Amino acid sequence: MSIMYISIFISLSMFFYAMLAIQSSKKIHMEKRIQFFFEKNAQVLLEENEAEIQESFSERVLMPLWKNLKIKFQKSLDKEKTNQLELRLAQAGYPFGWSAIEFKIIQTSILAFMPILGFGFAYLLNLENHLKLLFSMPFFIVGFIAPSMFLKSKMQKRNKEALKEIPDTLDLLTISLEAGLGFDAALSKVVSKKSGVLSDEFTFALEEIRIGKTRKEALGGIQERLQIDELKNLIYCIVQAEKLGIGMVSVLRVQTEEIREKRKNRAEEAAMKAPIKMLFPLVLFIFPTLFIILLGPAILQFMESF
Repeated sequence: MSIMYISIFISLSMFFYAMLAIQSSKKIHMEKRIQFFFEKNAQVLLEENEAEIQESFSERVLMPLWKNLKIKFQKSLDKEKTNQLELRLAQAGYPFGWSAIEFKIIQTSILAFMPILGFGFAYLLNLENHLKLLFSMPFFIVGFIAPSMFLKSKMQKRNKEALKEIPDTLDLLTISLEAGLGFDAALSKVVSKKSGVLSDEFTFALEEIRIGKTRKEALGGIQERLQIDELKNLIYCIVQAEKLGIGMVSVLRVQTEEIREKRKNRAEEAAMKAPIKMLFPLVLFIFPTLFIILLGPAILQFMESF
């Protein structure tokens, strides 16, 4: 009997020991998991802090500020004014990739900064208070008109570049059509071989046609973005030729000849205006210098004789 009791006692002892060992191992495993979790989170937080520290000042401060300004200006502008500004930016070729909201922020910043700059110059010159205000007015006017003048100059430059590209682009388009390509395929072939303002506009029009716009709508968008009379006539003729079933090649040939003739007339007109434009520099700068060189010694001798 004693042996049986001893066996039962040993068995129960082993059982309880095993249970305690299992509980202890679970506890140790849980502690290790908790420790690993905290160490991992601490490492992630440390890496995020290091990444934030390594970011530049513009990424940490200026970019969030810029985004907040864009949101505020977007709420303050109505849709009609935004669309008008978007059209002007499109006509200028989206300088620096500005959107309408970004351009409005820059325009407002310049308008606010220029009078402050003028007042600062007036302060350095030790002007009186009423003169400081007058001195700042031209800076305010410059800040008001400078962004619009910048867009206008970009638009004019873009129109001139596109006007120069029209004849060569039409020649390539005519050759592609004569080779048997359709209009869209021929236009795609031309823009793949050329670069420039007109090529970019035709590429954009082809993308609009692919997403579902009609050819008339896509080409009409080019008319809005490029204010060129020759291009407007060309697009009108292309749309009418498609509508009436007229051969596109003959239409393009006639348009190319007319555009080249107008280009020649503009060159002749500019050449005829050149002598008149040269007259003012001659009278104001060159003739006085010649008079000083030729008559100067004679005048000096005449003065010495008396």
